[in-house]
Amino acid sequence: MAIQNSLKNPPISAKIGMVILVVFIFFAIFAPLIAPYGEAESIGKTWASPSAEFLLGTDNIGRDMLSRIIFGARMTLGVATACTLLSFLIGITMGLLAAVAGKAIDQILSRFVDLMLSIPILVFALMILSMFGSSLFTLIITIGILDSFRVFRLARSIAINIVVTEFVEVARLRGEGLWWIMVREVLPNALPPMIAEFGLRFCFNFLFVAGLSFLGLGIQPPFADWGGMVRENGRAIAFGIPAPLWPAIAIGLTTISVNMIVDWILSINARPSGASAEM
Repeated sequence: MAIQNSLKNPPISAKIGMVILVVFIFFAIFAPLIAPYGEAESIGKTWASPSAEFLLGTDNIGRDMLSRIIFGARMTLGVATACTLLSFLIGITMGLLAAVAGKAIDQILSRFVDLMLSIPILVFALMILSMFGSSLFTLIITIGILDSFRVFRLARSIAINIVVTEFVEVARLRGEGLWWIMVREVLPNALPPMIAEFGLRFCFNFLFVAGLSFLGLGIQPPFADWGGMVRENGRAIAFGIPAPLWPAIAIGLTTISVNMIVDWILSINARPSGASAEM
């Protein structure tokens, strides 16, 4: 009952986060319909000041900043979401397999993940993207695989506590297969903390994609993305022009809004255990 009430009445911080996130998702979905100008259309002077024609001014080659922000929501959020979905697909599958399949498989997968995590993820990503290029496909695959190692660690630790419970033992005694136990017995009970982790990993991947774009190895022109927009207009700061601040603000607002929602989800998951402890 307490969980249902919490879902129906989220705190004000979660509501604010939802509103901000919904606005950016709306921009991402309907960008061609609501953007005043095209994604790569040069229609003004370089770094023009905000005006009635260009509400946020123009960028380093005369493109409308507001339009670029709107189109950038589609690319930045879309790539980060794709990376996170891929990392969870790989990480949860391997984590549950390590917990359910036995000690030999667990040791092999765990030691391999430990080896991969010993390499700084930024260095690893820069090396791969430098060798294979920065296409969207390569970017999503690279970040998705690298992030899946961290998802593996959490999924395995949660699943290990679930596989020793009685209902999993009963499923084994019934003769259920490995896949059935993973999907039907362990996964549903591991979902609540994994949903919260999804939000945190999305924030990491979102900032990671923006960071790679800032370094020139992320989403490539002519596509608009917020990290690349900060890099392209960085020199404007020296002249007191706010052009790079708008994409930076968009990055900050998105990160804060997702964290507000994740904090709410974590508080819901933690509440039952606290209540039972008091009883």
